[in-house]
Amino acid sequence: MSHSVAVIGAGAIGLSTAWQLSQQGHHVALFDPRLNQPIETACHNNNGNGTSASLGVLMGHVFRRSSGRGWRLRQRSMALWPEWIAQLQRFEPSLSLDTSLVQIAEDDAAFERMQSLASDRGHLGLRTIPPADIGTIWPTAQFGALESKNDGRINPLLLQRALRLALAARAVELVPEPVEVLTRKSQGWQLNCSGGQKSFHDVVVVCAALASPALIEPLGHSRPISPVLGQALALQVTDGASNWRGWPAVLVDQGFNLIPDGPNQLLLGATVEPGDMAGHSPLELMRSLNDRAPAWLKNAEPIEQWSGLRARPVDRPAPLLEALEPGLILASGLYRNGVLLAPATAEWIANGLANGAEQPQ
Repeated sequence: MSHSVAVIGAGAIGLSTAWQLSQQGHHVALFDPRLNQPIETACHNNNGNGTSASLGVLMGHVFRRSSGRGWRLRQRSMALWPEWIAQLQRFEPSLSLDTSLVQIAEDDAAFERMQSLASDRGHLGLRTIPPADIGTIWPTAQFGALESKNDGRINPLLLQRALRLALAARAVELVPEPVEVLTRKSQGWQLNCSGGQKSFHDVVVVCAALASPALIEPLGHSRPISPVLGQALALQVTDGASNWRGWPAVLVDQGFNLIPDGPNQLLLGATVEPGDMAGHSPLELMRSLNDRAPAWLKNAEPIEQWSGLRARPVDRPAPLLEALEPGLILASGLYRNGVLLAPATAEWIANGLANGAEQPQ
């Protein structure tokens, strides 16, 4: 059965959901004020959403837990991503899933946990790397590392560009205005936009990150979400080896993500602190990695910096995926995993509608 569906929010989750639903024959309208901006401007304006702060790191198989919804969503997304990439390359040929990912152990206990995880998940492509072998690319690694051959990174700019083009090919309606009010109707929902536009839909999917609580609170649904600042740097490496030979697609040390981005260039990102304002010297913290950065990284020249706010649920586990009431679905608060969980989240919503259920299963 086909529905008229409004998707609010055009980050990775909203774009992916709109694309998935349009492929199932639903009539989809996507609402977000950034839709009238080019992808690069919308993402690097230092006032962005969670996707804009993201470097697109996929940590699906190295997740510490081996059960629960979070694990199932990660595993499903990792299974879906190769197929999604293949389909979206029609619109953006440069889009790819870059592998692998290496996590640096902070101490002996961390390396022991990595050994246990690699033993349990060898079939998923996990293995440990002894200190002597990882030191060639990361000389401050004293305790070893964990490699995940199938985790890695998807460029979030290319992903959003591909999804926008895919939506255009599916004739999805793009509305570059913020939704201010949701109103229940006897049959469906009314959306009031800031420009005065009104539209009516059978189903509303709220993917608006930090703007989500203001839309659903008046309807009696309290789902508080707090901002967490994510920051990223593009760096020019001026000394040391910089052809990235032997490097993974992503190297993670103390929660900082380092991504080779061409000869002599590196991306460095992290979710550094709660709130919506940077501290006194977060960029210096990122470059020093808490005084554990190699000299060549400390000496690198910043080319560009940007930031965005990640949406973290308050007193609830991320993400917030639930049908709040008939025809009203919340898919928000994905915190640091919007790109990673986009396919599984979109499938979760689409399957529920395809099965004729008001609540996705």
